[in-house]
Amino acid sequence: MTDTESKPVDKMDDEPKTAEETPSVDPIAAAQAEALKWKDAAARNQAELENYRKRVARDREDDIKRAKIGLLEDLLPVLDNFELGMIEVRKGDPKSPIVFGMEMIERQLKEFMSSAGVEAVDAAGAVFDPNLHEAVGQESSETVEEGRIIRQMRKGYKVRDRLLRAAMVVVSKGKGA
Repeated sequence: MTDTESKPVDKMDDEPKTAEETPSVDPIAAAQAEALKWKDAAARNQAELENYRKRVARDREDDIKRAKIGLLEDLLPVLDNFELGMIEVRKGDPKSPIVFGMEMIERQLKEFMSSAGVEAVDAAGAVFDPNLHEAVGQESSETVEEGRIIRQMRKGYKVRDRLLRAAMVVVSKGKGA
């Protein structure tokens, strides 16, 4: 066959097809299915965005809590030294303006710590708890039973359920031999 010759044309290709020969696709049903597909995708994306927002907000809150805890932990040695200073100041004239001024500062520090949720860990006379106390020594005692704290060397603190610093304590080992 040459280029000038034409192929025989099949008359069947040019004839319109009957309804039985064409696949029946309802354009409205197809459009509705497509709309449902996109609606579902939009709902999923909306839910994913909302979950992302919640996760970011939760992460931000956690970061703020960690920063707050770090600040409070850094403030504890300052508080310890201030309390030691208050012991020495009170040995002098109790009506001194220095004592009055330092007591005001002490109240402000305690209010700040309280508003931040910081609580002192009460140790004197308590049963030794390694989750709250750090034993730095053990002594015999005629009056304090074994496993109880004789004295506290340094205060411990916690914020709600989280321990900031364990209390340093001396624990009784009971009556001496």
